Amino acid sequence: MVKELTTDNKPEIIYPDSDGKPMSDNTKQFRWIVTIKENLEMLFAKIPDVFVAGDLLWYPVEGNNKTRIAPDAMVVFGRPKGDRGSYKQWEEENIAPQVVFEILSPGNTPKEMRKKLQSYDDYGVEEYYVYDPDRINFTGYIRVGETLRTIEEVDGWVSPRLGIRFQITPETLEIYRPDGRKFLTPVELDQAREEERQRAEQERQRAEQAEQRTEQERQRAEQAEQRTEQERQRAEQAEQRAEQERQRAEQAEQQLAQQERQLADRLAELLRERGIDPNEIL
Repeated sequence: MVKELTTDNKPEIIYPDSDGKPMSDNTKQFRWIVTIKENLEMLFAKIPDVFVAGDLLWYPVEGNNKTRIAPDAMVVFGRPKGDRGSYKQWEEENIAPQVVFEILSPGNTPKEMRKKLQSYDDYGVEEYYVYDPDRINFTGYIRVGETLRTIEEVDGWVSPRLGIRFQITPETLEIYRPDGRKFLTPVELDQAREEERQRAEQERQRAEQAEQRTEQERQRAEQAEQRTEQERQRAEQAEQRAEQERQRAEQAEQQLAQQERQLADRLAELLRERGIDPNEIL
């Protein structure tokens, strides 16, 4: 690679975005790296000044492109989200990653891991976690004063910076968010989303059925109310007919009484015409 000259006629230092090494040595290591990085991104998705990255070269010292570290996952508080080719600390307000993760593979040597621990110690990392998925071996370090110290009781440990909890089981390491939700692989996340979608659909269908039942009950109540109103109207009409019959009967009785009076008056008149006193007859 040809180095360009600066205005001071000094070679410009190139900070490569890749160290030429693969992100992982096997599928298990890769799955763990992706799981931790993606879950951390989701955990801090709504906080704009928390930067999360995986397998990103970190250059802690300006002017030194040989000193570089590539944590499997790292979290930087106080720096904005966004794409970066590498993390040049002097361009990031000189803020070092506060939390880093390493996932071991058979290719990692004790010497290499001691060197990484020393680098993280030297350059200000506050929390450092190492997981060996083959041996189910989890180790954590926390900064005490100026030095990273081993966390003695790491099972059940809650990260001061991240708020996540680590739980070691005979089969694996489990990581839990502050709200109690477990870190899931992308496949498990997709399955969980699908299950949630199905539950939501079932809830929607149940709500729709409940709404239909409510509507049916409303219609039945409305029909019952209509029947009650019809019965009331029929009863009112029957009462009106009965009143009309009573009035007709009363009128007929009055007419009959009037006719009887008229007949009696006529008879009395005839008797008087014949010289007979009607009162004597009655």
